[in-house]
Parts: sequence; C-alpha cells; structure tokens
Amino acid sequence: MIQLDENKLGKLKTTNQSLDEKYGKHGTATREAFNEKAMAWYYGDILRDRRKELKLTQKQLAQKIGKEQSYIARVEKGEVDIQLSSFFRIARALGIEFTPTFNPIR
Repeated sequence: MIQLDENKLGKLKTTNQSLDEKYGKHGTATREAFNEKAMAWYYGDILRDRRKELKLTQKQLAQKIGKEQSYIARVEKGEVDIQLSSFFRIARALGIEFTPTFNPIR
C-alpha cells in the first residue's frame, strides 16, 4: 500500500485556491467571465456527446434546427453565447429534455 506524505498533502492547493489565483475571487469580473466560459463549454460538451451518440454530424444537426454547421461547432466548443431558445431547440433535436430550476442567487 502506498503511503502518502502528509506534509506534501498539506501544501497542495484546492481547485478554488488555484482558480482564485488565476481568475480572481468569486464575484470578481474576471472570475465571472471564467465561470461563464466554463459553463458554455460544459453544456456544449453535453450536446456534442449526445450528437455523437446519435451518430449525427454537425451538419445534420444544423439542418434539423435551421442553422449553419459552423454555429454547431462553436456551440460545442463553448465559443458562442447561445440564446436559451437555441439551446432548447438543439437539445430537443437531440432528444434531450431540460427542465430548468430557478434558485435565488446568494
């Protein structure tokens, strides 16, 4: 069994500490911009995985929703600020049902 060095473990940074150093604390403009890009990438990744499961090309999906293939590519990479209506249209074309929940911001 591998033994862990407690001294080394104590010096490791948490993910939040690393993000604070690189993008600023929660609530700062730079951290919020990072969070927005991360969420765009995350949802794009979900859509890309589902499209591939269905064995659809980006072009086929784009045709289903009346958009260009390049738009789908940018959505999947998290490079475009997608409108909610477009997100739901893409999700529906992929057979994904999203039920939004609304929680107050703390």
